[in-house]
Order: sequence, then structure tokens, then C-alpha cells
Amino acid sequence: MAITAAMVKELREISGAGMMDCKKALNETNGDMEAAMEYLRKNGQAKAEKKAGRIAAEGLCRIAVKDDTTAAVVEVNSETDFVAKNETFQEFVEAVAKQAVDSDAADLDAFLAESWNADASKTVKEALVEKIATIGENLNIRRFEKVVAQ
Repeated sequence: MAITAAMVKELREISGAGMMDCKKALNETNGDMEAAMEYLRKNGQAKAEKKAGRIAAEGLCRIAVKDDTTAAVVEVNSETDFVAKNETFQEFVEAVAKQAVDSDAADLDAFLAESWNADASKTVKEALVEKIATIGENLNIRRFEKVVAQ
């Protein structure tokens, strides 16, 4: 099946992956959009594993407040300050902060294992891995703290 620019564009809009990654996924799956999404997921996991050893020392902290009684602060690290200034990364950090303010997790491992608020079919860790594949740098949810007024 011939892969058209429109197909690549559609997959790119759905997945957030790079143009060449989308084209390769469509070629590997003979134009099957669902199979291409799965290919990108698996490929993204492999990319995340390759980047895991790289130091992520830049990043952002965000605070989310809920009902004026609960707040959470999160720190999400990236490898470079350029990514920290990236709108996609900033939106992800904001989503992580909102997740943390709603979370009952006792520690970071429990937090990463929680169902992701933006898409209940995946965990916070899986959302992080997808973002690593999309952005192309190692990212790390380093810590979070939740405070509840009494």
C-alpha cells in the first residue's frame, strides 16, 4: 500500500511522534493506522530505555492547588533547558502536578503506577515513556509532595 502524506500527517497528529517515525511505522504496518500506533508505542518504549541512562538535571517544578485545601508540588527533569522551555513539556509537567494533587500515593513508585488521569488506559509511567519518545530526551518525574490543610 502506498503511504500518503495525509496518512503520515494523521498518524503524527494522533501520536505526537516525529514525521519520519510515523512514515516508518506506516511502512512497517502496510498503512494500518492501529498497527502503526502500536508500532510507535513499542518503538517509543525502546527509545525510552536507550535514554534512561542519560542524566536529566534540568526541568521544571509545578504546583497544583485543589479546593484551596490541597496542594501538590512536582519536579520533572529533562536533559536540557531547551526542553524545559518547550510548551509540550510544560503541559506535561502541569498534567503531572494535577495528577499529584488528586493522588493518594504514598511514594513515587506508587504514583508512577497509578492510572493516568488524562487517559485511564495507561499509567503515569506509561505516559512518561510516551513523552520521552515524543520529545526525544530522557525525562524523569523526580519527586512530588502533597499537602492537605487540616
